[in-house]
Amino acid sequence: MSPAVAAVGLRVQGLQVAYGAHLAVDDLSFEVAPGESFGIVGESGSGKSTVLRAVCGLAPRRFGTVEFTGAAGEGGKPVASADPGMTARQVQMVFQDPYGSLHPRQTVDRILAEPLRIHRIADAGARIERALAEVGLGSAFRYRYPHQLSGGQRQRVAIARALILEPPLLLLDEPTSALDASVQAEVLNLLEALRARRGLTFVMVSHDLAVVTHLCQRLLVMRGGRAVELLAATDLAASRVQADYTRELMRASAGYVRPG
Repeated sequence: MSPAVAAVGLRVQGLQVAYGAHLAVDDLSFEVAPGESFGIVGESGSGKSTVLRAVCGLAPRRFGTVEFTGAAGEGGKPVASADPGMTARQVQMVFQDPYGSLHPRQTVDRILAEPLRIHRIADAGARIERALAEVGLGSAFRYRYPHQLSGGQRQRVAIARALILEPPLLLLDEPTSALDASVQAEVLNLLEALRARRGLTFVMVSHDLAVVTHLCQRLLVMRGGRAVELLAATDLAASRVQADYTRELMRASAGYVRPG
């Protein structure tokens, strides 16, 4: 079992991301406390996935700052500044599609070894074995190819790859939307257990309000690249919302059931 890491938070201020003339994210600000599970919800095209990509350096930031913060919310350290390698050790991302995020011609062993090789981390064998055990896959899966795995098993490998550098912050981009309902529950429970055991900070994007309510403590509602409302998951579950758009999302969210 991997030891708990020193928790970090996230501070995003005035973020703006544009692709040509299209403004995907516009003047967005929010903070995530160390060890918190934070959700971002909104309709397709609202900019929520772009926020995650900007945080980890996969989307260009036109304006704004992204910083890691310490336990007291102070000591901000810019993300993706002079040392991208250090950023990768602090934040990793789990993508939506487990069928597309793993190289089809590489074994699980090579997929997990690659980030260790890039960052020149020794003892790869032991780390890979530990990572697979931590996500509920035994050593028998180590030399299999992605096509030999189920969707849930592929996503577990993707989670193991994200965690193998032991980052304190994990970005989750719709991590269960491509999975069957029964498998979704297994992966969500796994993520929740990993966060508690490692002291991780989560930022999770989803269109499924039930998933966000289950896993996250607070959530940000986005529309058209801008923030609409920031509220606690308990308030969402009890329908204590302020914005009409949030109410529309609640009505439109298939399968949303308010906890009793």
